[in-house]
Amino acid sequence: MFGRKKEAPTAQDIIDQQAAAASARDAAVGKGVPTPKRSAQVAARKRPLVPEDRKASKAAERAAVQEQRTKMRQALDTGDEKFLPLRDKGPQKRFARDYVDARFSLGEYLMFGALIFVVVSLVVPASSEQMVYVLGGFWVMFLAVFVDVFILSRKLRKRLTEKFGEVERGTVWYGSLRSLQFRRLRLPKPLVKRGEYPA
Repeated sequence: MFGRKKEAPTAQDIIDQQAAAASARDAAVGKGVPTPKRSAQVAARKRPLVPEDRKASKAAERAAVQEQRTKMRQALDTGDEKFLPLRDKGPQKRFARDYVDARFSLGEYLMFGALIFVVVSLVVPASSEQMVYVLGGFWVMFLAVFVDVFILSRKLRKRLTEKFGEVERGTVWYGSLRSLQFRRLRLPKPLVKRGEYPA
């Protein structure tokens, strides 16, 4: 109880313990394999905090990150679920993407409408009568896009409920935001043609 504390096992002691445990495992038949000591398990898992060759370690880490990014970019083109970003993963997200990509959405052209409005507002004086019509046209387009996205979200929620039962949180919002992007610029890229709604 009050005696000296045991000294920490040396590396040679740990190696000897591992060798003994391995030979015991080989000799044992069926159950009865001895559980290795905790100190041996901890020693086996130890890794140096600072690698011996820092340059090689950094280069390997950089290469691994680059490879992961390349796979993610390819997945955004091909739709490979394994390497997609977390926000795009899952069967419900895939269904929402396909459903949105299969329909025509007014939201695709909202940015073009906004750009035209900005250009016209720079050319036409703000006090002129034409500017009132331009502003009115832009608000009409904005309202039409809002109604279109509302209808899309209702239909998408209904289809998701029919197919999956419970709709995952954020899936309908994910599809609605996708409908506001120009079709060719969407990521992951559309994998269905217009009119090819998912079953």
